[in-house]
Amino acid sequence: MKILHRKADIIDATKAWQSEGETVCLVPTMGNIHQGHLALISKARKSANRVVVSIYVNPAQFGTGEDFDSYPRTLNDDCAAIAAGGGCDAIYAPVSMYEAMHATSITPSGVALPMEGQLRPHFFTGVATVVFKLFVHIPADFAIFGEKDFQQLAVIRQMVKDLDINIHILAHPTIREADGLALSSRNYYLSTKERRLAPKIYKQMQETTALLKKGVEASIALKQAKEKLHSAGFDKIDYYDLRQLDDLQPCNRPTENSRVFTAIWLGSTRLIDNCAL
Repeated sequence: MKILHRKADIIDATKAWQSEGETVCLVPTMGNIHQGHLALISKARKSANRVVVSIYVNPAQFGTGEDFDSYPRTLNDDCAAIAAGGGCDAIYAPVSMYEAMHATSITPSGVALPMEGQLRPHFFTGVATVVFKLFVHIPADFAIFGEKDFQQLAVIRQMVKDLDINIHILAHPTIREADGLALSSRNYYLSTKERRLAPKIYKQMQETTALLKKGVEASIALKQAKEKLHSAGFDKIDYYDLRQLDDLQPCNRPTENSRVFTAIWLGSTRLIDNCAL
């Protein structure tokens, strides 16, 4: 398992594999590797001959006052976890993805505008820019993203389509703890008390989807869910919505092509999740 830090080295490795007729799958991460990441790597190994895992905490997707400085950086532990989980062919861990005079960014629209885009307008510009650069550094055949960050997945798919990028985007279902909490590096921030409460997010989304399937009006089901979450001890709810998957616009009636999306605060930690109908 190679650990590479230079763009030239990872480009050379990728092109060498492809010149031998092998396919390459990229697994982009910000490190602090957990079972969710390992599931993505496992699917990548089944989807391509070679797997590259990128580890880079991208400053461009963090806003003022967000947790860039405190975000876990655990490269040695990450490499060990990946190796223990079955390994990959290369880990790409650049010191920086940006030159000193970097002045160009990708600003996505469409599915990037609601939810996270409305509340954190810097976020998807940072995500789209760094992922585009990763696709240049690692000209892979496939890249895989988890459905926990479903809007991010939609933004990447839109960028690939709109900019005619020659890569196939794979998706993997959300990986959860036994109690239902979606795996996330930010779960690291939860106190013991908060960790006990956090699984109620998914349980409430399951309850909401069950009500919607029974024909309860969306506005009523969503309002009831937010009231229950507040009563349970959750703090600010940034959104708790029923949205269509093609454009991520709100919808009043559930379909097979809709999901419940939420972003909710538990103490100082912001958690996101979604649940398909």
